[in-house]
Amino acid sequence: MKVTKEFTIDDYDAFRAVFGGLDGNVRLLEEAFGVSFRVNADCLKISGEEEGVEKAQAAVAALAELSEKCTVGEKQIKAVVDMLEKGREDIVESLSASVVGGRGKSVRPRSAGQADYCDAIRRNTIVFGIGPAGTGKTYLAVAFAVEALRKREVERIILTRPAVEAGEKLGFLPGDLTEKVDPYLRPLYDALQDLMGEGYQRAMERGTVEIAPLAYMRGRTLNKSFIILDEAQNTTCEQMKMFLTRLGEGSRMVITGDDTQIDLPRNVTSGLKDAERVLREVKDIAVVRLGCGDVVRHGLVSRIVQAYEKADEEAARSARTTDLRKEENGVADDTATASEAEKC
Repeated sequence: MKVTKEFTIDDYDAFRAVFGGLDGNVRLLEEAFGVSFRVNADCLKISGEEEGVEKAQAAVAALAELSEKCTVGEKQIKAVVDMLEKGREDIVESLSASVVGGRGKSVRPRSAGQADYCDAIRRNTIVFGIGPAGTGKTYLAVAFAVEALRKREVERIILTRPAVEAGEKLGFLPGDLTEKVDPYLRPLYDALQDLMGEGYQRAMERGTVEIAPLAYMRGRTLNKSFIILDEAQNTTCEQMKMFLTRLGEGSRMVITGDDTQIDLPRNVTSGLKDAERVLREVKDIAVVRLGCGDVVRHGLVSRIVQAYEKADEEAARSARTTDLRKEENGVADDTATASEAEKC
């Protein structure tokens, strides 16, 4: 049943922040909930199906409150819409909760998936962040690590990443250990530099930020540390188990990866996929899946990810159809053979 509800506009500044320039944000909300907005004097009228109108009202209220804490744009609107569809009630709290890194730089989640990821890191000792490129998995993990170090919750940050291309055998590369693995850890360095400035170089010299290639972590116990394993899809099951059992007192771990970009040999199972299956129900371990809707790079990246996901689904569907036809043909061939045998 279609209804029209009228609401008084109490805060014009918040109203302008929500509805944006040229009412661009209005169109996003109208498309999301199947409603229409109309402004008369100091009133906002929302028309549409009752459920859509109620959700649109809740979205406007949440976005108005959110606008007091951060800039409201397309990403924030989509995040609010996604969280409303999931029945979340802590929308403003989750999207406005910031992670304060070095130099006072604040980082906030920009999508519903990122909000879930940040909540998981706050509440659990070990968190797996799995999703496509550009979803902020690594950057947010580093932001939490820097915040924990700043608050003295941990004594050091340890960064690790499997060097698959070098087969974990780095000895033939020139330079010391840091220089050998530098190319593989560059994304982590970039995030550290952005959050800590040039101070991260001094932190590395003091050992506060440590480079620990996965192959060199065996036998260690990592106490009072924030440990990040990046590109975890390229670990083997044995490497993943070894890494997870390095956890010591007062430490936290974040494991990130994209299980659609595995560089391991075809006959080797990804440690990330295996860990998700084995550990999903273990207390104090969280697994968060991010999707193309959580991509925060160029808008085209999200569409690229969607296109590849669609192509993979079509390829899988085609493979299933081919297998089914082969089975049917096999049954038909067996039936024909049996008939010929009976005639004989």
